[in-house]
Amino acid sequence: MSRKIAFIGLGIMGKPMAINLVKAGHHVTGFNLEQSAIDALVAAGGHGAASIADAVKDAEVVITMVPADPHVEQVILAEGGVLESVQAGTLVIDMSSITPQTSQKVAAAAVAKGVRTLDAPVSGGEAGAVEAVLSIMVGGDAADFAEAKPLFDALGTTVVHVGPSGAGQTVKAANQLIVAVNIQVLAEAVVFLENAGVDLAAALDVLGGGLAGSTVLNRKKGNMLNREFAPGFRIDLHHKDMGIVTDAARAVGAALPLGAVVAQLVASARANGDGSLDHSALLRGVERLSGREVK
Repeated sequence: MSRKIAFIGLGIMGKPMAINLVKAGHHVTGFNLEQSAIDALVAAGGHGAASIADAVKDAEVVITMVPADPHVEQVILAEGGVLESVQAGTLVIDMSSITPQTSQKVAAAAVAKGVRTLDAPVSGGEAGAVEAVLSIMVGGDAADFAEAKPLFDALGTTVVHVGPSGAGQTVKAANQLIVAVNIQVLAEAVVFLENAGVDLAAALDVLGGGLAGSTVLNRKKGNMLNREFAPGFRIDLHHKDMGIVTDAARAVGAALPLGAVVAQLVASARANGDGSLDHSALLRGVERLSGREVK
């Protein structure tokens, strides 16, 4: 069934996601601060809006996909934001990666206006968004999840309701912990193998077929082999996410000894000017520690 969807935030992830909803037969109206992203959505068969209010005024579902907590609060809660303009009964789905507390704050504000919400962060990076194979972890009411499930199915292949409001963000924080640790240890293995004089491409192929294999290895080995770090997911954003998981773990009394070390290595990469690069550029930090010249 075709739905009228407003999509706010057409960045690296949001633009291909909105386009995939168009391909699935939905009426998608997008808003973004950069006009070029709106133009790309229109070229794919979607529609553009001049403001958030314009985008959401007739929407049955509103999806937001923005970088961090302040942006979510700005586009949903602030003057001119989603809740000011959307109709009662609308389903608002925030697919950004933010703190569970902000998701719960949004949910409470929405209830006061008769609006339903889901927090539905994703994993899979730009490639997963383009290929519509994202993993989507969803917090909120089960009935609202069931209503939104066909939309999620147009965006991803693993879609799971994980609990009440904020639960999606908690699971996403755990995801980002696992991904960061995997990328870091893959980077260390790459430098180890190169220093030992092994055929790196061959080594990564055979490692990928064994217990060491992972989605991270499959997705990121090309970046590391070719030293190409165009952002699919920026180190700046993973730095933000490691702050989220560190704070959330402290709140529930969970020790993250390895996670704490990797959080510092991500922070170091950012401090060394790599924040705008893909998170696979953690390899550059291992190269620095190994005494290599990093270009």
